[in-house]
Amino acid sequence: MTIRVVTFGGGHGLSASLRALRRCAPELDLDITAVVTVGDDGGSSGRLRAERGGLPPGDLRQALVALAGDHPATRRSAGLFQHRFAAVADGGRRDALAGHAVGNLVLCGLMELLGDPVAALEHAGAMLGSIGRVLPMSCQPVDIEAQVRGADPNRPDEVCTVRGQHQVAVSTGRVESLRLTPQAPAACPEAVAAIGAADWLIFGPGSWYTSVLPHLLVPQLAAAILASSARRLVTLNLAAEKETLGLSVADHLAALRWYLPELTVDYVLADSKAVGDPAPVDRAAESLGARLVLAPVAVDEGTPRHDPAALAAALVPVLGADR
Repeated sequence: MTIRVVTFGGGHGLSASLRALRRCAPELDLDITAVVTVGDDGGSSGRLRAERGGLPPGDLRQALVALAGDHPATRRSAGLFQHRFAAVADGGRRDALAGHAVGNLVLCGLMELLGDPVAALEHAGAMLGSIGRVLPMSCQPVDIEAQVRGADPNRPDEVCTVRGQHQVAVSTGRVESLRLTPQAPAACPEAVAAIGAADWLIFGPGSWYTSVLPHLLVPQLAAAILASSARRLVTLNLAAEKETLGLSVADHLAALRWYLPELTVDYVLADSKAVGDPAPVDRAAESLGARLVLAPVAVDEGTPRHDPAALAAALVPVLGADR
């Protein structure tokens, strides 16, 4: 029996989750859909978004590459999508291609050619032999804003508005509230349909305020998540990022309930070493209705990155428990 899995996130965290799910797919017969944030305004994505409009392609590209097939030709295509142009010195003139990933340009071209981001992503997925589907959380780009306490280290008690995904991500203050502009963007219809048909919904890992929580601020996505009969899994990060400095592991779970008060969860997956004392995390998981599962899911060299093989090994018994 096919297990339909929908994941929510963006960037490197979602990529790690998708690479792990790809490893699980043959054993569990998974049907994978990634629902990706569209708030990126930094780097190549930010430049393309500012200059040409449309959805920022970077997080979408990373998700597609994470799901790319294993045929040598598709692996080469995945490598091409990830290739980033280096700057070329030319008498001080601006190098328009410098810093752009080839896949970002391809996705922008497909979106302009086909006039539909979902069709563009389906076409790109076919080019990469993707084992799964990538969808934007909304077909319109959004901006992320946060009220941050202590964004200015010289005024640690002052709360100010930080605008833009990149600026929120690098903020070293404490995020006190999060919002999107527009405040109620229309959800991608195909993403809503995928949630309705899902057996599992997976949140994280990833930048909590800029990759995971934004999905809960899209009203149609939030409603679909609450209405879904699917089981829900939260995969926790291995370390705090700049945007979540000061947040405990348990606080990450509390933030889910803060932005979607009716949310319940079935399982919380965390790395046993990253958690430290499991008691507060266990209590936070229980407050969501979840069971805490501890497993070694980090890479061996000690950096705070998920190992796709180890994460897959932890996911298989959870996702396949009721088969």
